[in-house]
Amino acid sequence: MHWLQLLLAILFETAATSALKASDGFTRPGPSLLSAAGYACSFYLLAQALRVVPVGVAYAIWSGAGVVLISVVAAVLFRQRLDLPAMLGIGLIVAGVVVINLSSSASGH
Repeated sequence: MHWLQLLLAILFETAATSALKASDGFTRPGPSLLSAAGYACSFYLLAQALRVVPVGVAYAIWSGAGVVLISVVAAVLFRQRLDLPAMLGIGLIVAGVVVINLSSSASGH
């Protein structure tokens, strides 16, 4: 259940960040409210996952997956393109999350 909570926290954070971009500096009420609600849900679910998952592992996964997902969303919804150094950096983030999950005793596996 805690891994599902972490996954949902990541998805809410990604949606909230997308809405934050669409809020145009909190000048558009709809996206602004979606952003605030999404972050509230994300933090709640992250807090629930932290009852079981070590904070360093959970945060690494939450932030790393969030970076990757929001980069994809930004490319699709906002037509933002990443250059090669940015893509390499994101690849290193993904590699780090994979190493933590597969190899670290801190991950709880």
